[in-house]
Amino acid sequence: MLQSHVPPGGSMEVERCSGQRTAALRAFGQAALACAVLAVGPLAISPASAQLPASAQRPASAQQVSPLDQPGHRVAVIDVGYVFKNLPAIQAQVSKVKAELAKHEAEVKQKRDTLNQAAIRLKSMRPGTTEYNRQEELVASLDSKLRLDMRRRHNEMSEAETKIYYDSYLRLAAAVKAVAVHNNINLVLRLGGDDVDSQQRESVTRHVMRNVVYHDADINITDTVMRYLDQQSKMSQAATGGGAASGTQR
Repeated sequence: MLQSHVPPGGSMEVERCSGQRTAALRAFGQAALACAVLAVGPLAISPASAQLPASAQRPASAQQVSPLDQPGHRVAVIDVGYVFKNLPAIQAQVSKVKAELAKHEAEVKQKRDTLNQAAIRLKSMRPGTTEYNRQEELVASLDSKLRLDMRRRHNEMSEAETKIYYDSYLRLAAAVKAVAVHNNINLVLRLGGDDVDSQQRESVTRHVMRNVVYHDADINITDTVMRYLDQQSKMSQAATGGGAASGTQR
């Protein structure tokens, strides 16, 4: 039978080596944690400190603040839904589409009333007569035209609204990139700022599936991006002789 032999003092030597390895691992873990913290680095992008790109700033005579320059990766968040709901340039376009939709609904109501009157008159006629057949064709024609017009106008309104949001998102993305590059931000995440309704399944699902679980308020660049877009809109309208109200800050 094999027996293990430990030379005199061997036990103490093993314990000493084990203690050294444990101390070394502990020191390595602390150093790795310190490196991770340094790599992430702090980010303070408050509405007062975040700077707009040069293209959207005031003339050079105004007070200038240099871009934030801190080591490590820099992350920010933006509430896209808030921008879409509160930016005047976007709301003006949406309001125009809604006005056209209201006008169309009034026209549809008038055509529907005409159809109903024709249908009521048809019921008062004797089936099989020439007058009845003509009225029946009129009712069918009015109904077909009404349905076709409603479907066509619905598609037009839907396409117009989709184009507004698509074009607005492209401008928003470009503004986010400009602000991020100017402030040395590496990553901008979408922030879901809507309040959750615990009684509504869809609201709870959106809240649970949101991209950002927690963020410091100082890394929210929503106001900064809105100011950038608002200034771009004002410059564009000034060139065409228009005007717009300022956006709401959050």
